[in-house]
Amino acid sequence: MRTYQDLFRTPEFTPLFAASCAQVASTTLNGLALATLVYAHTDSPLLAALSMFGPSFAELVGATTLLSLADRVRPRTALTLTALAGGVAGLALALPGMPLWAMFAVILALGLAGLIGGGVRYGLLNEIVPPHGYVLGRSVLNISVGATQIAGFALGGVLLALVTPRAAPAISAALSFAAALVLWRGLSARPARASGRPSVAATWRVNRQLLATPARRVVYLATWVPNGLVVGCEALFVPYAPGSAAALFVAAALGMLFGDLVAGRFLPPQARRRSVSPLRFLLALPYLLFVLPLGTPIAAGVVAVASIGFASTLLLQERLIALIGEDVRGQALGLHVTGMKAMQAVGATLAGLIAQYLPAGATMAVLAVASLAVTALLTPALRLPPHGTPQLPAQPATAPAGQR
Repeated sequence: MRTYQDLFRTPEFTPLFAASCAQVASTTLNGLALATLVYAHTDSPLLAALSMFGPSFAELVGATTLLSLADRVRPRTALTLTALAGGVAGLALALPGMPLWAMFAVILALGLAGLIGGGVRYGLLNEIVPPHGYVLGRSVLNISVGATQIAGFALGGVLLALVTPRAAPAISAALSFAAALVLWRGLSARPARASGRPSVAATWRVNRQLLATPARRVVYLATWVPNGLVVGCEALFVPYAPGSAAALFVAAALGMLFGDLVAGRFLPPQARRRSVSPLRFLLALPYLLFVLPLGTPIAAGVVAVASIGFASTLLLQERLIALIGEDVRGQALGLHVTGMKAMQAVGATLAGLIAQYLPAGATMAVLAVASLAVTALLTPALRLPPHGTPQLPAQPATAPAGQR
């Protein structure tokens, strides 16, 4: 599979793609509207930020408790139910007079639903596309997420200017309900990938097994740590260039989309394997220039070039899939996404702490050096062929029933 035409001719990819776009737009509208409502009620920037990004923190909790659900539920049923949950949450947030604690309870529920839905979605993508088609399919979903978020924020800004903030969650609910209908009608009824009951114990057991083998562990670390530190650089765009930070954020988005497009559409398998480490270095190296005073056009160009390196994460997912069995791919990919979000939060926090003592540009250079150092340490292990690593089963045949 080499072309987008081949991809969209694949049965079930189009409904999965369409529903994903609708859900991303729904989440974006919800987050923007909720942040506006919370800030209007509390006048607190912190609570407003938590209301917008709170689902990511909820996902961290879910990764240690509920992630085993991703492989132990029927994909169509799970994705439809998570979309319906998003619709119900949007309707709830649109109700007038909702107390603040109830808003945050809805945020927590959205984060947990998003965690399960993400693991199920990416595990299902690997089943829908033919062998070697995952990178192309995942790159299209990545590109659509970026484009849909931009459109969602634009639509949300227009809605907030024209109507009350509570109208946006109602539109978000309609998008989620439409996604649920598309998923139910467009996907076939597949069985769960793994047997046994989901539980906290099962989640912990498989997470430990996923991280126990050096070949898998180094792939996870390579997807989590270097890009988390670079996201810390992005977190300083506003203090670095208060009047032109938006240009830097747009440049970062464009660079990332370009990288995903090239890696997913034009790189053959051998080139993808060879490109992982160079892209990891490209991700951080340009940020060393921020130790110098840069004009906005040059800074935007530097950021765009660096963000092409985020395509390495897409290529590392392909390697991760080669190292795990089919019956844990939902949980493995869910852990991958959750770990990335966690390390991005750590990187942003670390950036803020260092920037208390150093200029923003110098802090960005420090984080870039740290990212390069981690990449250099992990590169030898990433070069090793994965053939000696057995795929991880979710349910060992000899496991007693009480441990499932």
